[in-house]
Amino acid sequence: MLGPPGAGKGTQAEVFAREFGLPKISTGDILREEMQSGSELGRAVKAVMNRGELVSDQLIIGIVRERLARPDAASGFVLDGFPRTVGQAEALDGLMEARDPLIVVEMQVADEEIVRRVKSRRVCSVCGASVSAFGSKPLAVKRCQHCGGALVTRADDTETVVRERLKVYWRETRPMIEYYRDRPTFRRLNGAQAPEAVRSELEAAIFAVAGRLQLVVPPRRPA
Repeated sequence: MLGPPGAGKGTQAEVFAREFGLPKISTGDILREEMQSGSELGRAVKAVMNRGELVSDQLIIGIVRERLARPDAASGFVLDGFPRTVGQAEALDGLMEARDPLIVVEMQVADEEIVRRVKSRRVCSVCGASVSAFGSKPLAVKRCQHCGGALVTRADDTETVVRERLKVYWRETRPMIEYYRDRPTFRRLNGAQAPEAVRSELEAAIFAVAGRLQLVVPPRRPA
């Protein structure tokens, strides 16, 4: 799942992974857990992320390599937030050797819509669940629907940081999109739609690619 910060790829990745019984692997979640631990690595990562910059390829690739080696990822997985650079994409190709082809989905959303979404986003102070506003009105929800924790604004969700992250995205991540775009397993989606519409388009794209390549998609889990 590729796209600028705030495009909704994390939400879509989580729902798709849950419905089809696949692990969702989010480098952002892994890094935030490290930051919350208060470790030396966590403090260094927090400083980088709060400036809107990207964590080094070496660190991220090592995290993903370790995660993909776990048993639950043997039959498939959903990647959210990785890769973000050409170097990471090349490393992922190496990690995907002897596995099924990688299906790459890019969610496209205009920058100004991204800024509006991220400024309105809230996260649970207890479990870390994210809540986003897709309409024009501010969020009315104050508590997490999962655990009841208070919803707060992430430190890196200010407009200044978001615009800096978008600059980094266009400068460093966009070339990685070009790296994938000519592959038969690459698809683009309109991420500016309502979440339900994006979800339908995402599933249709993945099933179309999987069917053409004769890949086995895990059965949908009961609701």
